[in-house]
This record gives sequence, structure tokens and C-alpha cells, in this order.
Amino acid sequence: MGSSCRERRLKKTTFARHLRRNATDAEQLLWYHLRNRGLNGWKFRCQVPVGPYVADFVCKEAELVVELDGGHHSLQADQDAARTLFLESVGFRVVRFWNNQVLQETQAVLEIILLQCDAPMTPAERHAPGHLSRDRERSERSDG
Repeated sequence: MGSSCRERRLKKTTFARHLRRNATDAEQLLWYHLRNRGLNGWKFRCQVPVGPYVADFVCKEAELVVELDGGHHSLQADQDAARTLFLESVGFRVVRFWNNQVLQETQAVLEIILLQCDAPMTPAERHAPGHLSRDRERSERSDG
């Protein structure tokens, strides 16, 4: 059982690495602006395994996932909705952009991401099932 879990994690990590190496033009452009704390000091990671999915960009400090959608996503709206529900259930807010938005309106996309990073989570978001906020996480670590 343990090796099966390890194998799945390794496959997901290998897949995430593949996605990083084969990024779309929109992903490369957005990563150029987000990497090295380039967006007002917020730390983002690129192509991060989260549960059964690989999120395009994750800022753990802001509890935010940024997803970029190409044309094929218009055909998989149900899958994207399920992915968003999962990410929200584990405590992330999710913001989505079309690739062409990133390529044509880069500054506007960055401003929206920054607003999302700076916006505190609502009480409903913070207490959603499965959400473990940084404050609760710290207190649980110190209690244990």
C-alpha cells in the first residue's frame, strides 16, 4: 500500500516537471512576472501537485491557485468545475484566466492576481470543510 502511494506521488511529480518544461506561451509569460516574488513579494510556485491535480500556479501564503485555460478547456467545463471544487475544499481560492487574456492583457491579469493575494479570505472561505488556515495550522502544531 505504501509503495503504491509513493508511486502515485512520483508520477504526479514527474508529470508536474513535464508540464513545467513544456509550458505554454501564456504560462511562460505569467511565470516571468510571478517567479522570484516578482508580484509584490508574493511567493508563487509553478505546476504544483495538489491532491489528484497539478495546479498551474500556487501561492500558499495567500491560499490562492491561478489556473490558465486554453481553448480545450471550453470542452471540459465539468472537469474544470470539479477541479475548482476540490481546490476550494482544501482551502484555496481559485482564479482562472484564458491564455489569450494573459497574452493580451498581462497587466490587468497581474492586477487581478495581486488583488486576490491581498484580499483576506472571508469567514465562510476560512471555515469551509477541508480548509486548514495558517492560524489553525499553527495552533494545532503547538497543541500537539
